[in-house]
Amino acid sequence: MVTELTEGSWWFDLRGVNAYLFENDEGMTLIDAGAPWTRRALLAHLDDAGFSPRDVTRIALTHYDLDHVGALGRFEADTPVYAGEPDADVLRGRHRPHWNNRKTAFQRATALLVSAPEQPIETVADGDRIGDLTVYETPGHTAGHLAYVSEERSVAFLGDLVRESGGRLEASPWALSQDTDAVESSIRRLAGLDLDVDVLAMGHGTPFVERGGERLADLAARL
Repeated sequence: MVTELTEGSWWFDLRGVNAYLFENDEGMTLIDAGAPWTRRALLAHLDDAGFSPRDVTRIALTHYDLDHVGALGRFEADTPVYAGEPDADVLRGRHRPHWNNRKTAFQRATALLVSAPEQPIETVADGDRIGDLTVYETPGHTAGHLAYVSEERSVAFLGDLVRESGGRLEASPWALSQDTDAVESSIRRLAGLDLDVDVLAMGHGTPFVERGGERLADLAARL
């Protein structure tokens, strides 16, 4: 299912994980790339929105996980991929996650299902800009997790820092996070910025299309 969240922002519901498309004057940004088993669905949703893989100018990853990097190989080899460290080095194949953490052990176990992409991988950090999107470091779910925010478009792409469940905004749970204390700190930090956004677009669950900043503040107060 393809849903336009705001003008120039689309939600691709890949059944279990989300990807997003963000358009501005500099081109099309794909936020996350689904799982290996959702590659066809991602391309079909892109087509339903009126675009092809060649129209994607750049790919912005919220983090390295099997279900967020699975379709990178379906895009042009010269399409830059943006990620935060240390996740970018894991994606490049330069670093192997450790076995000593529940999250990194899972990443290491599934690494055989992910090949290093042909595309150039560029590292971004707090305060960098990718077109109209501002990068925020939001570690916790993974060490290099990022959020991408456009207050001009009133949308925040939060990856797996949070999720929607039963109409409620929740923090990334203990079982799926590398560091739950860092998850909570990242949520409080974003909420403290008083972001002027209506849309909260997360990696799992149904995006919220109104009162996004308020919902984030409410979640921070519950932690």
